[in-house]
Amino acid sequence: MPALEMTIEDGIATLLFNRPEAKNAINMEMSDELDAAMLQIDRDRDIRVVILTGAGGAFCAGGDVRVMNANAAAGTMTAEARRARMQRAHRTVKLLAGLDRPVIAAVDGPAFGAGFSIALLADMVLATPRARFCMAFARIGLIPDYGALYTLPRIVGVARAKEIMYSAREIGAVEARELGIVLEIAGEDALLARARELARALAGASPVALSLTKSALNSSLASELSTMLDIEAAGQGIAGVSDYARESFRRFAAREPAQFAWPAPR
Repeated sequence: MPALEMTIEDGIATLLFNRPEAKNAINMEMSDELDAAMLQIDRDRDIRVVILTGAGGAFCAGGDVRVMNANAAAGTMTAEARRARMQRAHRTVKLLAGLDRPVIAAVDGPAFGAGFSIALLADMVLATPRARFCMAFARIGLIPDYGALYTLPRIVGVARAKEIMYSAREIGAVEARELGIVLEIAGEDALLARARELARALAGASPVALSLTKSALNSSLASELSTMLDIEAAGQGIAGVSDYARESFRRFAAREPAQFAWPAPR
């Protein structure tokens, strides 16, 4: 059984972390399969939206600590080896963060350590009432990874990110929504269905406009207003001559239903 399962339907790729016996903790097999899946998605232009979720009432418990312990006991993981392993994982981080299509994380149960970090790479996070988020790295003497040192302070602010990372405390779904980490809370039985509703709505948007918007937003906090205005002008020029925009203009003038509908129905 693969540690990661990918299904593609109606332009939506669903990636399922599938080690429920370990709360979907990341081992080398899962890491490699996630990297391969993201490379495939990056190349496949028919995929319009990505959903990340986990099996067995857990999203992802982070790195597999049992494997870390075994490596530490055997003395097989040197500092250089650990660094090389993280750099390999960073390709996946960059693919997820830089993907020019929306990514939705559907979180049930624990999203700890790297699992929390992966959720933060999504554009939208949905959670069940029993979802728990934790930057657990300090509990085992490590620093946050999978891009969390970049993503978390941009969502909650630097001071709150320090508190969350230093304390390694658990954050429930309601607090995560208040902090801006979670967009919506849905029941356990409704979580994936809601993620798919949002994904279908986003799949109906202009792929050109969404790609340009996401790319611009990813640059915005590190850019000056003049830079963003240049990006805006260039992007609007490209989006405005797309087939999607032309059809949208025609429908508007003809008073026909729009191609894109939001909010997605609950």
